[in-house]
Amino acid sequence: MASRKAGTRGKVAATKQAQRGSSNVFSMFEQAQIQEFKEAFSCIDQNRDGIICKADLRETYSQLGKVSVPEEELDAMLQEGKGPINFTVFLTLFGEKLNGTDPEEAILSAFRMFDPSGKGVVNKEEFKQLLLTQADKFSPAERPLQVEQMFALTPMDLAGNIDYKSLCYIITHGDEKEE
Repeated sequence: MASRKAGTRGKVAATKQAQRGSSNVFSMFEQAQIQEFKEAFSCIDQNRDGIICKADLRETYSQLGKVSVPEEELDAMLQEGKGPINFTVFLTLFGEKLNGTDPEEAILSAFRMFDPSGKGVVNKEEFKQLLLTQADKFSPAERPLQVEQMFALTPMDLAGNIDYKSLCYIITHGDEKEE
């Protein structure tokens, strides 16, 4: 009887811990963000079983035009979840990735280095040249495409300068136009 109670207590504690863990991840996001993550999850969960598997990832990539994804890459993605990737795990993974984003003030400080006049803008062409020659996250071949994609979302003033305060907000909070 005592061993049964101990076993029950262990299960109850584990259940409460799992609930606490999952409730923490939901508190990291606003309701609108959670809804967007649900939509993304349902797009990836191709077979609609509530779990993202290798076949789901492969099909998602295929729909995006990337037909031959290495098995190792798919396996690595799935291993990040450390088990079946249901919606809560999916949300947790995104929470962990997003927590790595620098705070808005740190990003603003970095941009201020390129804005000695303190006007809140940086010259697009000068910044573009810097990104094309110095951005080390991408190969030299990838840089032009990545820079153009970034500029597609970047707020500009009438003179073609980057409004870096608005850009920092988009980086840290998302694009308000999507809502």
